[in-house]
Amino acid sequence: MNSLNLWICFGFVGQLLFGSRFLIQWLASERKKESIIPLAFWYLSIGGSAILLSYAIHRKDPVFILGQCTGLFIYFRNLTLIHKKKKVDDS
Repeated sequence: MNSLNLWICFGFVGQLLFGSRFLIQWLASERKKESIIPLAFWYLSIGGSAILLSYAIHRKDPVFILGQCTGLFIYFRNLTLIHKKKKVDDS
């Protein structure tokens, strides 16, 4: 397998990871019978986005790079807010 095929496979793994977050969110919402965003959604967002960012950098695609960098910031910020609230609630 050549380098290009490995990168394409890597990109697909990132896309599958990133896309799976919607399945997780949908299943969690169906289970609770209300719209919720589980913690796994944010971790899948970060993992998928980091892989896709690596792929975008390899492809030298500035539009894709900007989009993934912006998303990563938002996903990390959401996790920070969630963990901060949990600390306050546990106190």
